[in-house]
Amino acid sequence: MVQAWYMDESREDQRAPHRQQPNRAVSLEQLRRLGVVYRRLDADNYETDPCLKEIRRAENYSWMDIVTIHKDKLPNYEEKIKTFYEEHLHLDDEIRYILDGSGYFDVRDKDDKWIRISMEKGDMITLPAGIYHRFTLDENNYVKAMRLFVGEPVWTAYNRPADDFPARKQYMKFLADEA
Repeated sequence: MVQAWYMDESREDQRAPHRQQPNRAVSLEQLRRLGVVYRRLDADNYETDPCLKEIRRAENYSWMDIVTIHKDKLPNYEEKIKTFYEEHLHLDDEIRYILDGSGYFDVRDKDDKWIRISMEKGDMITLPAGIYHRFTLDENNYVKAMRLFVGEPVWTAYNRPADDFPARKQYMKFLADEA
């Protein structure tokens, strides 16, 4: 089961858990109110998993690839890790399914505080278009993930501030409607 919590203010190693003391856990319901969708799937059988097939059909995820983030597998590893950890948003939903390894997605809550979501094998997450977020490996330094897209893949990240994009404005309206 996925775990999420409010982050401390430390600027030390981004791969550390950064839990506040005492820990302030975040529930799946709290994530849902931010537009974050979590699913648990069978990563050992992703190639034939009927649940994944149905999600892809229902959500129209027509394109996918698999990326391995590890210093021996990803060209320009150090540069990419820094880029992934810069606060940004996308104009489309970001869908990631962890096939092996682990890492963290950090998202901003409605009060602009960081929530860290610990992702491991079998976890699928959908971050809505317009949400400020970032990604980092955890201390294991390895993740293999499936990236899913509706239509042709678009990897463009817009670093903060990016509040004038329609996707951000639509996301902010969603948050206001949820309140």
